[in-house]
Amino acid sequence: MLYSRIEGDGQTLIIIHGFLGMSDNWKTLSSQYAAQGFQVHLLDLRNHGKSFHAEDFSYEVMMQDLLEYCNGHALDKVSIIGHSMGGKVAMLFATMYPEKVEKLIVADIGPKYYAPHHGDILAGLNAVDFTTKPNRTEVEQILYPYISDFGTRQFLMKNLYWISPAQLAFRFNLEVFNTKIDEIGKALPAENRFEKPTLFIRGGNSNYILDLDFSTIQTHFFNAKLVTIPNVGHWLHAENPKLFFEATMTFLK
Repeated sequence: MLYSRIEGDGQTLIIIHGFLGMSDNWKTLSSQYAAQGFQVHLLDLRNHGKSFHAEDFSYEVMMQDLLEYCNGHALDKVSIIGHSMGGKVAMLFATMYPEKVEKLIVADIGPKYYAPHHGDILAGLNAVDFTTKPNRTEVEQILYPYISDFGTRQFLMKNLYWISPAQLAFRFNLEVFNTKIDEIGKALPAENRFEKPTLFIRGGNSNYILDLDFSTIQTHFFNAKLVTIPNVGHWLHAENPKLFFEATMTFLK
């Protein structure tokens, strides 16, 4: 079963991170939701964080992991926040098991197809040779020529951990991502529908959800609305957590 951190009591709220992320990225927001009367389940998807590694990696198997998690924890009526890849998992789950989902929040991703665009990031991650026993500073120096953005590097560096006193490693399953990266961009199946309240929330500086995408969103999610947080990019929940929290709480309440 997927690894999770559970906090608070009340209505169930599941939060699903994006590609190369993990539950720890959402700890601060999780505590805020818990303080507002939610039992928050922060998940690590397969091949991410502290969850299991597996050769199978697709939205279908990640959706099945989520179903098994809900059944294993006897979660029947849930609300879900999914960011980026996690948003695609949440969309697929909600359209396949609508009876289990009360409200859906999708952060900076649409149901459409996205062309592969993680090449520089994967090249940087693959350039790190852990057999030379680099420290954190040296890992960042290796990543820098491939990933110039400081925030993105720090986001990736959070995946470093000590597997022994002198040996760092990445928590995610880079080997599988190298061969299955095309899975990340796949579109929601054309026939999938979800009629309950859905909030799409995008970063004003991000190009993941364009104005012209909203008609496609509404073909899948009849009861959808779109909110834009200004002056933030794809990691909108990290760049302006205050506005993200306010927008999502207004919708959830």
